[in-house]
Amino acid sequence: MDTINSARIVLAGGCFWGTQHLFRNLRGELKTQAGYVNSEVANPTYKEVCTGRTGAAEGVEITYNATTVDLDKLLDLYFESIDPTSVDRQGNDRGPQYRTGIYYTSDSQRTTALKAVGQQLKKGYSKIVVEVLPMKNFYPAEPEHQDYLFRNPDGYCHISPHLLEKARHTSILKEEVKTKAENADTDFLHAIDENG
Repeated sequence: MDTINSARIVLAGGCFWGTQHLFRNLRGELKTQAGYVNSEVANPTYKEVCTGRTGAAEGVEITYNATTVDLDKLLDLYFESIDPTSVDRQGNDRGPQYRTGIYYTSDSQRTTALKAVGQQLKKGYSKIVVEVLPMKNFYPAEPEHQDYLFRNPDGYCHISPHLLEKARHTSILKEEVKTKAENADTDFLHAIDENG
């Protein structure tokens, strides 16, 4: 990944197993890591976070190439994976650690996140409870929680199998990057045809 243009954002969408699996399925320049965001306790453990006393939410840190990845498209998929009106609950999971949130690291991410929340309100929801806050801290979860559903495909997931499959075929590239790549492919095929 191009480290000069890399950006980080944390998305909390209930249990981090499903959220990480969803974004891991995407094609594009990004890296995911399950963990705990905006904790009031340094380096919390899963057990501590489950008590609800750390203030942390289960989240997925997404490091992506800001030059090629369209954050709007990433957030569209995120909102498809959650109930944005549900307080401290997604699927069968309940508690403050399962709240939804977008934790940004730049002003442009904040603007994009607020725009995405506004789009949800246009869909008829009376209230959206997704936090949009700066990322104060992020602590990686224990190794057994990283890529959990990749290693345990029959494990619990609150995200529908249909949406997980959709992610495999969803482009998160910016349109100009996608067009450039398609043009390069076309030029390549033309060159092959001309040269036999």
